[in-house]
Amino acid sequence: MAKKNITRRNFIKTVSAGTAGMAIGLPSVKHRRVLRSNDKVRVGIVGFSDRARHSLIPAFHWHAEELNFEIVAVSDIWSRRREEGVTFLEKLTGKKVAPMRNNEELYDSGMVDAVIISTADFQHALHCIQGVEAGCDVYVEKPFANTMADARAALKTVTSADKIVQIGTQRRSAPNYIKANEFIRSGRFGDIIAVEMTWNVNQPGRWRRPQLVADLKEQDVDWKRYLMNRPYEPWDPRKYIEYRLFWPYSSGIPGQWMVHQIDTVHWFTDLPRPRTVVVNGGLYLWKDGRKNFDTLTAVFDYGPLKDLTRGFMVTYSSRQTNSAGGVKELYFSNGGSLNLDTNMVTPTGGLTQRMAQAMEMEENRLAEFSLAEEGGVETAANTGSDPTTLAHMRNWMECVRSRQKPNADILAGYNHSVALCMTIAAMHTGKRVTFNDSKQKVIIG
Repeated sequence: MAKKNITRRNFIKTVSAGTAGMAIGLPSVKHRRVLRSNDKVRVGIVGFSDRARHSLIPAFHWHAEELNFEIVAVSDIWSRRREEGVTFLEKLTGKKVAPMRNNEELYDSGMVDAVIISTADFQHALHCIQGVEAGCDVYVEKPFANTMADARAALKTVTSADKIVQIGTQRRSAPNYIKANEFIRSGRFGDIIAVEMTWNVNQPGRWRRPQLVADLKEQDVDWKRYLMNRPYEPWDPRKYIEYRLFWPYSSGIPGQWMVHQIDTVHWFTDLPRPRTVVVNGGLYLWKDGRKNFDTLTAVFDYGPLKDLTRGFMVTYSSRQTNSAGGVKELYFSNGGSLNLDTNMVTPTGGLTQRMAQAMEMEENRLAEFSLAEEGGVETAANTGSDPTTLAHMRNWMECVRSRQKPNADILAGYNHSVALCMTIAAMHTGKRVTFNDSKQKVIIG
C-alpha cells in the first residue's frame, strides 16, 4: 500500500471516521461480579508501557494493601512486553499474575473488576469503551481521544454505564492545583485575563526508541489489533514503538503535553472548551522521519460561549529543540499573577497606583503569598512514582470503593479531547478552528 501524505482531505477523513470495523466482541456486563465492601478489587493492566512500569503501577502498589486491591493480570499484544509485565509484577508483589494476549482474552477470563489502561495515544478512548462494556471500572491515560468520533463514542458509553472512569490528567489531584482552583474560584484573584503556558525540552531522542524498533518483529505483535479503527497500513515497527511521532497514532506535542495544561483552564473556569483555536509550527530541526511537529504555538480564545464580549486568551508554546523557559503555567488577572511553577501569587503586572490614577481608577494589586500558605501543599512519600500520579491513583481507587465521582471524570476527558481535536485540526489545515456543540464536531475555517 502506498504511503499517503497528510492532506487536508485525508486529515478530515481520518478525524471524522467512526468506530466502524472495530470488533470488540466482549462478554456482557452481567459476567462481572458485584463488589462487596470487603472484596478485594482485582485489577488488570492493559498495556505494559513505560508509563505503567515507572509510574502507574508503583502508585497503585503504594495504596493496594491499604485499600484491598491487587493486580491479577497483564494484557499486552506484544509478547516481549507481556512477559516483562508478568516478571515485573511478580517481583513487585510476590504474586503470580496471568499473562493475556489481548483484551478480549482478559475480559473473557472474568478475572478483573477494574483495569488500568496505558496503551498508545489513539487507543485510550477505544480501550476505555472496551473496559466499561466489559463491566469494569477504568483508569485510562491521557490524551483521552484524538478524534471526535472516538471521543463521542466513549462519552456515550461511559455516561450510560455505572462505572468509575478516571482520566490520567493528574494535575486535578495535585494539592497545589487544588489550592489554585479554590483561590481562583473564591474571586480573590479576579477575572482571568490571560494564560501563558510553555513546555520546552531539548531532546532529539524524545519518543525515539531505535534499539526497541530494531528488536521488534512483526510476528511478536498483533499488528491488526494495534491499528484498531485506524486505516490499515503495512507493518511499521516505528509506528508501534515510536507512535508519538506519527499521525494518526498520536498528535505528538499537543496530545502528550498540552492536554495536561489546557485541562487546568477547563477546571479552573468551568469552561468546557475553547471558542476558537489557531496553530502555527512545524518540523524544523529533528529530520528523522517523524511527521509530528517538533515546534508548536497554539492560541486559544476562551470565554462564555454565548457572550463574546467577555473572555481571555491562552497562549501555549512548546518546542523539542531548545529547553529555555522549561515548563510554565502562568495565570494573569488585572491584579497580578498566579505562577504554578513557583506556586506563588504575586502582584506582578497588576494595576499600579500611578497608572490607575491616570484613568481615575483604584489601584489593583494582589497581596503576595504562597499556595502552600493556604495549607495542604506538601511533598508525598517517595514511592517510585511522582506525587501527583500517586494522589490521582488513590483518588480513583477510593472512588471505585465509594462509587463517588473521581477528580478527572469522563467529562473532563471529553472536554480536553475537544480542545485537542480542535488543535490537531488547526495544525494540519492551517485554518482557524471552531466547534459545533450540538453536532459535537470540529468546524474548520
